[in-house]
Amino acid sequence: MRIGILGTGNMADALGTQWARAGHEVLIGGRSTERAAALAGRIAGGIGGRTACRAGTLREAGAFGDATLLAVPHDTVPTVLKEAGADEDSGGVLHGRVLIDCTNAIGPGFVLTTQGGPGAAARIADATGAHVVKAFNHCADSVWRLTPPAFSDGPLTAPLAVPLCGDDERALETVRTLVRDMGCVPLAAGGLDRAVYLETATAFLVGLWMNGEDPRRMLPPFAAATA
Repeated sequence: MRIGILGTGNMADALGTQWARAGHEVLIGGRSTERAAALAGRIAGGIGGRTACRAGTLREAGAFGDATLLAVPHDTVPTVLKEAGADEDSGGVLHGRVLIDCTNAIGPGFVLTTQGGPGAAARIADATGAHVVKAFNHCADSVWRLTPPAFSDGPLTAPLAVPLCGDDERALETVRTLVRDMGCVPLAAGGLDRAVYLETATAFLVGLWMNGEDPRRMLPPFAAATA
């Protein structure tokens, strides 16, 4: 698969490295061509150059291949999408494309900055006309760097589940493939209208984690919860 990445930060690094390691061709697009080139070189070097990873502009990354990952701070999303050509005539370069949204609109106090209006993923879909899938936003980059992201679950080691919210089946299947290629398990979490709940849950979880609490302690085993 060919994947364009909008962003040069930690999430772009972590996910881009995983997908390049799995054999996908990756194009990094950034507002800084120097940072994009540096990240592309770091990813290629980290996997021994087994697959192609190169740098380009935001517009090139937005139009590249089978899917595009949006991995920038949420407050920069409008500017990045504009530079990627999302608001141009004839629908823009992201119109109708698979767009993975891993952004979090979390402000001080671990609350959403989108409160009182549509969620982040819905706003991105409206701005681009893309087939948006909300995914990978519920964990930090350090988790996505694990090979694979799997954790002890009693006597077993269980791969991490990745919630996916989206409306387009082709887009969802594309992202399911990328989830599995990282050693994770896709978790169907509903349509894009459910993404705001995933965004809210992530803000809640981050608040607990940052206060030294383990959210798993509040959840019973599946069998007990569904008895």
